[in-house]
Amino acid sequence: MTQPEPLRRYLDNAATSWPKPEPVLEAWEHAARTIGATAGRAAYREAVAADAIRRRARERAARLLGGVDPTRVALPGGATLALNMAIHGIVKPGDHVIATAADHNATLRPLHWLERRGVIALTIVPCDASGRVDPEAVAAAWRPTTRLVACSHASNVTGAVQDAAAFAAIAHAGHGLLLLDAAQTLGIIAFPADCHGADLVVAPAHKWVHGMSGAALLWARPGLEIDPPLQGGTGTASESLDMPAGSVERLEAGTPDVPALAALAAAVDWLEERSIAALAAQCRELATDCADGLRAIAGVRVIAAPEGGAPIVSFTVDGYDPAEVAAILEQAAGIQARSGFHCAACVHEFLGTSDGGTVRLGFGPHNTADDVDAVVQTVSTLTRG
Repeated sequence: MTQPEPLRRYLDNAATSWPKPEPVLEAWEHAARTIGATAGRAAYREAVAADAIRRRARERAARLLGGVDPTRVALPGGATLALNMAIHGIVKPGDHVIATAADHNATLRPLHWLERRGVIALTIVPCDASGRVDPEAVAAAWRPTTRLVACSHASNVTGAVQDAAAFAAIAHAGHGLLLLDAAQTLGIIAFPADCHGADLVVAPAHKWVHGMSGAALLWARPGLEIDPPLQGGTGTASESLDMPAGSVERLEAGTPDVPALAALAAAVDWLEERSIAALAAQCRELATDCADGLRAIAGVRVIAAPEGGAPIVSFTVDGYDPAEVAAILEQAAGIQARSGFHCAACVHEFLGTSDGGTVRLGFGPHNTADDVDAVVQTVSTLTRG
């Protein structure tokens, strides 16, 4: 006898959005089943089609970034790779870098790696109890040797959005650069044409953009060239041992994930058809209702962004480890949430959650008020029990 599918209330959208929009799945499957060729490596029909997919993904990513020049948008295989490429391709020995306590380990670990080896000096400025960073703390940390300010545009633990424009102004006043990790904002917060003043922006396809894993974007403003920390085949200038100069493809060594790029392009079309602002309002309303409901329960501490942040709610329950709470949520109500430190090594010191981290909920466009009710009711029962 066939067993029924278990109840699944997916609330881990801050890690990876799910379910994927149907046009995204269709584009991904078509590229995998029908195209089946490497982009930019040959002149036969399917290879040309694959290259057209990559070009379309680049154009759609540029639109999502507020209409930047597509030829400035590289498409690495993931945001962690892209952040490493930006960091290792920009900083030089002797540079000072400023990061924030609200940053993801995808930024903090490569910077820490360089600091431990004596390549750079690193200052990690604090955040407040919501995960927000005061721009004055960035200004106070500035040194004559500061080359780069790196920050997560929004905390992946609380959803708090940083004042990127203020960070950019500080960096530019000191002739430095701003690297913006937009993993928790691109696709849920509209980007202006100036990319919030950033000099470099990185984001994955698989989070709020609603694409698939295997693709990301790395944009650098005109005039800023990244030394390619990875070298290899690009399909262009193959007769030379040098990486192709003056082309974004010098940052795309290796074989691209064509199905993931097809999904990225389809995801941007899907976002534009539905409006990022409308989707964000829908998701934030659910997050706000959930936070309000949890705050009303004795013994529950809610850590969420102020209004306008990413639709993320973190919380703890007195007497329970976050991992226990997450397990009970799934067992009792099919609620799938993440628990622990969320790949954010420094922020928990300032949130008061260093002992076990938090339970994190990320609300996407496919979640409903029923999901909110299930969370609140289950946690309420847990505290009474």
